[in-house]
Amino acid sequence: MTIGAFSIIRNEQNHVLLCLRADKDMWNLPGGRLEAGESPWDTAVREVYEEIGVVVKLDMLVGVYYKPTQDDLVFQFIGSIQEGVPTLSAEVRVVRFFDAGALPNNMAPLQRDRILRFYQDPTRMQWDTQ
Repeated sequence: MTIGAFSIIRNEQNHVLLCLRADKDMWNLPGGRLEAGESPWDTAVREVYEEIGVVVKLDMLVGVYYKPTQDDLVFQFIGSIQEGVPTLSAEVRVVRFFDAGALPNNMAPLQRDRILRFYQDPTRMQWDTQ
């Protein structure tokens, strides 16, 4: 089983931060796979720092998703930038905030769905088998 952790980071206008990947033309939330001995929350913080160079504070877990066809478990957190300004890295070629109603077309459908579900009810914990 692979385990991943991603973060929804919003700005003052309630827009969500997305990263345009360096390896393909696809926008996504900052995040990635757990390393050995790492918790999902530590992974989320590390991945945000590695990808966009900011220290994030996780506010809460907002979703847990399982993809049985890939044997993949995904944790989704909401967080806020505590230190730094989003920058580019070897993994990210553009960082931008988007209104939830105007997400880019070239993003993973499951991530789009998870973001929209969060914005529909930010107080409700989401879980699903996809």
